Parts: sequence; structure tokens; C-alpha cells
Amino acid sequence: MADNHTRSVTYRTTRTDGGATVVTLHGELDLLAVPVLSAALDCLTSGAEPDLVLDLSPVSFIDCSGLSLLCRARNRVRYRVGRLRLVTPDDGFPRLLRCTGLGDTFELYPGLPEALAGEDARGAVA
Repeated sequence: MADNHTRSVTYRTTRTDGGATVVTLHGELDLLAVPVLSAALDCLTSGAEPDLVLDLSPVSFIDCSGLSLLCRARNRVRYRVGRLRLVTPDDGFPRLLRCTGLGDTFELYPGLPEALAGEDARGAVA
């Protein structure tokens, strides 16, 4: 487990028994956070078949650079035939995705247990 800090976001990385890497983000996913998070996510998605869960539950704000970061992580995971799941318990983030034309882009789950349950569970919950 590792705690990391940027100017606007704190994140913790853990590994589950099933092999997924969970990154829990706290704070704001904005222009100030992207350089450090981008490097961390690039590292986590560099291997074959990465299995990444981003817990956005404690995130209070996401701007366009944060959305771009999430899209980059998704593209890297897909290129390496992996899986990216996002945890977002409220309607705000799914609504943002729909408004930006990204509504069907990510696997969304209302909680971490749901995101980690069942390796075959594909499809968004929004």
C-alpha cells in the first residue's frame, strides 16, 4: 500500500487478492493532479493485461484534464487487453460522462465491492 500526494489530490494504491490494483483518489482530479497521476497510471498500465480499479468515491471535482487522464488510462488498458473499472457512487460523474459524450466509455460501479465482484461482470452501471 502506498500513499501519494499532489497539490490537489491524494491517492492510495492497493492490490487485491484477485490481482486487481485499486487506486483510491481523494480530492480534486484537475490540472494540478494530472502530471503526477499520469505517471502513476502509466506505470500501473504498462504491463500485459492490467486490471485497474479507480475509486473516485472521495473525488470532489473533475475537470477536462481529469477526464482526459481517465480516457488515457482506459486507452492504455484496452491496448494491453486489460480492464479498467471506475467506482462512482453518485449520479454526478455518470451525468458528466453523458454530457461529454463519454457515457458508454467506462465500466462504472456504485461501490468498490461491486467493482471487484465477478471477473466476468462487464457492462456499465449508470
